[in-house]
Amino acid sequence: MPWTQKQFSLPSYRRGFHIITRHVKEAIPELAEIEVGLLHVFIKHTSASLTINENADPDVLIDMESSVNAIVPEEFPYVHTCEGPDDMPAHVKASMMGSSVSVPVNQGQLQLGTWQGIYLCEHRNHGGSRKLVLTLQGE
Repeated sequence: MPWTQKQFSLPSYRRGFHIITRHVKEAIPELAEIEVGLLHVFIKHTSASLTINENADPDVLIDMESSVNAIVPEEFPYVHTCEGPDDMPAHVKASMMGSSVSVPVNQGQLQLGTWQGIYLCEHRNHGGSRKLVLTLQGE
């Protein structure tokens, strides 16, 4: 199968960490045709990020948000403040977490671990819809 690339928009999420694995899988039905391959997921924003972590206990989502907020406080003397007090901390958090994840594919399935899911890390109070680019390669 040749490379496939799609862009899609996630719905708007409140600030925090959100499991979006289902949205990603629904956006790229060609996944089912791949015996062995790789799915790369990229977010086209500088104030939100992607990561992979636990998908079972919702407390993990809360603790991830709390931990990142403790590491990158809003009450820091940032110079870039023209877009609101949550903007510059969001840029720092997004750089720390990363703008993409790659997941192996086998027999049409993402090869995430039993307790793993793809997270959208929304670092803004009102980030809005986020655009993702999915690039699938395999045979």
